[in-house]
Amino acid sequence: MKRLLIPLAAAGLTAAALAAPATAAPTWVTDPLAPKPVDAYSTALFWLDANGAALKKATQYHWDSKDVTKLVKVSPNAPDDGKPGVVAPIGAATTGGKVKNVNLPKTIGKVFFIDRKGEYRWCSATSIQSRHRNLVATAGHCVYEQGRDVFAKWVFVPGYYQGKAPFGVFSGAYAFTTYDLDTYDDYDGDFAFVAVHNGFALTESREVTKGEFSAWAGDKWVQQEEIKEAEYKTGFEKYGAAGPYWSKDFDVTPEKVGHDYKGEKTLTKVEVTEKEYGDAAPSTATNVNGEQYEKIGPTPISKEEYQKLTALKADGKFPGMLHADSSNGAEIAWYETRYYTKQWVKSGKTVRYFRDHYFIGLAKDTGKLGDAVGGQGIAWNQPTGQPVFVFGYPADAHPDGDNPYTGVTPKYCYGKTGTKTYQVNTFRVETHQVLKCSLTGGADGGPWLLKYSNSKRLGYVNGVTSLFHDQDGNDRVDMISSAYFDGETADVYNKAQYAETKAIVGPKGELLQ
Repeated sequence: MKRLLIPLAAAGLTAAALAAPATAAPTWVTDPLAPKPVDAYSTALFWLDANGAALKKATQYHWDSKDVTKLVKVSPNAPDDGKPGVVAPIGAATTGGKVKNVNLPKTIGKVFFIDRKGEYRWCSATSIQSRHRNLVATAGHCVYEQGRDVFAKWVFVPGYYQGKAPFGVFSGAYAFTTYDLDTYDDYDGDFAFVAVHNGFALTESREVTKGEFSAWAGDKWVQQEEIKEAEYKTGFEKYGAAGPYWSKDFDVTPEKVGHDYKGEKTLTKVEVTEKEYGDAAPSTATNVNGEQYEKIGPTPISKEEYQKLTALKADGKFPGMLHADSSNGAEIAWYETRYYTKQWVKSGKTVRYFRDHYFIGLAKDTGKLGDAVGGQGIAWNQPTGQPVFVFGYPADAHPDGDNPYTGVTPKYCYGKTGTKTYQVNTFRVETHQVLKCSLTGGADGGPWLLKYSNSKRLGYVNGVTSLFHDQDGNDRVDMISSAYFDGETADVYNKAQYAETKAIVGPKGELLQ
């Protein structure tokens, strides 16, 4: 899917907000994910259908051990990129006073998507404060495959747990990231902001009339019930051919009968053994049951076919005769002979009767993301060396095979950030902020929160987990890194937070246009 360097007006951005000097290099791009309600509905339904079967099938975005690298050249200061800035979080306090344990943010969850290979994947993410309370922050590589094409069927599920979506599924509408990630796969810009539609949840199903079923724009299906002939006749007489009652002819299993059977019958041939063929009654005008019909063969066959039929004959599944001929010293030849007699069988078809039941799936609008779970603040151009909490759903094993995580529940790390420069340029990284932490793949996309309030469960997103590193060479992840949130991050965020999105279902659960 090709991206747009300037969002469509449908994204809710004004021309003034989008305007950039003609000579300026682009710093951000946006891509449509599922901007139309009908596509957003289909995307959400894909993940929720069959009690969340697709959600349960998904696995973490996977990092191979060869991608776990080492960082060098400690830099004491963050890049000089202008004045610091912040946007305050939104959300009510969930607990009061001091608490001993770390309270997990209500805003975190998983993003689900389908990659280019058709595999169901997930990463970590968080709701973030924005103008329209509809923005998700995650790693760029959890939205853009190899920095270019967006993933298919992208959704955010806050509070996800074992196939459950307690606050609903939020389908992505528009994705925003840096121009350098999009164009050069540069992981110095490995972050993305995704504007999502209102949340969507399935509630129940209801049986309706055929007319209501035809008019329903949302999820719907037909269940067939086999009924008796009397019920069919009553229903068909009432509703006619346009109603839910119908019948179908089925071929009957052939049943042998005598020549004097008075019902409909058909003369057919039946394959028999040589003895049965020899014992068949002579042909008469009135009794053809058991009459010799034909003998086919001996017919030359291949050695492979001869061996196959020999095995079938040993199992009683081939009634004919087999023999091999090597007379006069010639090369062996293989033959089969088949025998048939005439047989009367009942002819005709049987009729079965059915009734269709029409069901619609009811859904509800769970509201804007920020109203449902709140939204973390965001901070940029902050000095390093500050304490942060990092949250995510780790699931990958360490390079040595040890696997302490399941990906089922979120985990966290706490410490002070630093900056280092990449030794390996596979991801074109020059400067990442880093944190001593052993979280593994699956945690990527999770938020780095400055000034996290344990009582309010809110802080300021100052990064998202991008890469995993092994500093001491023992084949264990011991450090993670994030793109440094700078003025370019603020620029992408400011564009993303103007994107307007919609409710995808109405008050009756109907799909909105």
